[in-house]
Amino acid sequence: MKQFLKNVAATVLGVIIAGSLAGVFFFIGLMGLALSDNDTTSINDNSVLVIKLSGVMNEHNDAANPLDALMDKAPTPSVSDIVQAVKKAKTDSRIKGIYIEAGLFAADSYASMEAVHDALADFRKSGKWIIAYGDSYTQGAYYIASTASKLYLNPQGQIDWHGLSAQRLYFKDLLAKFGVKIQVAKVGTYKSATETFTADKMSDADRAQTTAYIGAIWKNITAAVSKSRNIPAARLNQLADSMVVLADPTDYVKAKMVDGLLYTDQVKGIVKKQLGSDDICQVTPGDVNADETDDSGDEIAVYYACGSIVDGNASIDNGQCIDAQKVCRDLEDLADDDDVKAVVLRINSGGGSAYASEQIWHQVSELKKKKPVVVSMGGMAASGAYYMSAPASWIVAQPMTITGSIGIFGMFPDMSGLLQDKLGIKFDVANTNAHSDFTLDRTPVRPFNGDEMRCLETYINRGYSLFRQRVADGRHLSTDQVEKIAQGHVYAAQDAMALKLVDQIGGLNDAVAKAAQLAKVKDYHTTDYPEGESFIDALLDKAQGGGNYLDERMQTELGMLYEPMMLLRKINKMDAIQASIPYKLEIK
Repeated sequence: MKQFLKNVAATVLGVIIAGSLAGVFFFIGLMGLALSDNDTTSINDNSVLVIKLSGVMNEHNDAANPLDALMDKAPTPSVSDIVQAVKKAKTDSRIKGIYIEAGLFAADSYASMEAVHDALADFRKSGKWIIAYGDSYTQGAYYIASTASKLYLNPQGQIDWHGLSAQRLYFKDLLAKFGVKIQVAKVGTYKSATETFTADKMSDADRAQTTAYIGAIWKNITAAVSKSRNIPAARLNQLADSMVVLADPTDYVKAKMVDGLLYTDQVKGIVKKQLGSDDICQVTPGDVNADETDDSGDEIAVYYACGSIVDGNASIDNGQCIDAQKVCRDLEDLADDDDVKAVVLRINSGGGSAYASEQIWHQVSELKKKKPVVVSMGGMAASGAYYMSAPASWIVAQPMTITGSIGIFGMFPDMSGLLQDKLGIKFDVANTNAHSDFTLDRTPVRPFNGDEMRCLETYINRGYSLFRQRVADGRHLSTDQVEKIAQGHVYAAQDAMALKLVDQIGGLNDAVAKAAQLAKVKDYHTTDYPEGESFIDALLDKAQGGGNYLDERMQTELGMLYEPMMLLRKINKMDAIQASIPYKLEIK
């Protein structure tokens, strides 16, 4: 028996020691990955910059996913990564051209694709070549690849070219089946975010504004492709109407959408011919950006603000968020940094918490007292995102930006039907005062009464008046002028400029140039903010979050029910009063 216990103890001790050693070696491995995080491929003469259009491209990546590094998976470059790399490659004599490889590709907005498209079009002005190839092209990938000197498709490939549609989901009837109603207080005829839960189709106002801005975006896309491919815009629309995605690949050549049908090895032969060498030295956007950077002159800070606006670090959609508390601290630091001569806010957001938007508005106003602040709008800078933009010294929007949506709302789920009628849970209450059981910070177990709704509407109207005044002060307009263009109305960039909500149509580079002009500096460089997390910090954040896998499993199991469930979860977690555009806005 004694010998048995010794053996057991030895085994346990061995397991502990082995586990500890495994942990040490795992940590050492992580440290190795962290330390090698900045390893790059050297840029040799006769190099080719390879841009892979696959996965989902976001405006800006705050930090790489550490799990990608562990699995040796290359992250999808962001818009800022690609644009910066293309700009550097234009003047780098070692880089002879660009190879675009198209795959299953999407982006957070067409404005993001526009930024990449314009950078590539500018690259062509250097006289260098761009070759694009794809087994198939999504519409977004084709739009970007159309800048190529030569554009090729697999002989059995497809081009998805269909125009644009904006799809909404409506959950009123689904929620009713569960005994759930959404109580709404809002200001703005065009404030359509609440319709997802209170209607079963687009309102006339929402349909009108949506048709207007997707029409403006499509017009810009067709104009750009028409110019680069020498195809009349009217013909491009005919092709979109003909379901060209199902066409014989030879028809793409006849329509001049592509220059030829080739297999992968044949395209490599063309690249080799362009280089005059059998060796292709490939470099990625990360390699190019990691190369020596000219940081001479004064500093212009480019601060990226992407995602839903929230008060505190509480992402409500498992994605990027604009944490008002962090943003305010960062902007305060930039205001006090004498090395920073001006700040460009790069915004891509459909809004969020009205309270959080007000806090950022204040900090932007304080920053402007010390140095110029220029807003560069990406795919969206609407509602709360326009709120935080309003006090800027200058506002630049891309042609495909959607903005405006000056209005606020409050949505409050009434779960009494679910809890009482469906589940049989009864509630009773004893109050000291008339409205002691009224609450905005937890799920109501009863509907609001008439007095409570009237008070809520007064509260919402007061918030709307403040929003309207912030815009009037920032844009040097009267409140009457703002009221005529407010009411939650969403605008395309060109329309917003005509209404004086925007000062200039252009990209991030135009915004940086304007910031330098306002700061009266000629020799300058840019620095991106906020700084990305370290490998270890990002890994720990992922470990603490722990919800991604479960969310994926829920999405798989629930199917179509996943979206309304997550939206209800989002409503419960977000601030009661919102300055936001529709939660689920898909433009395809």
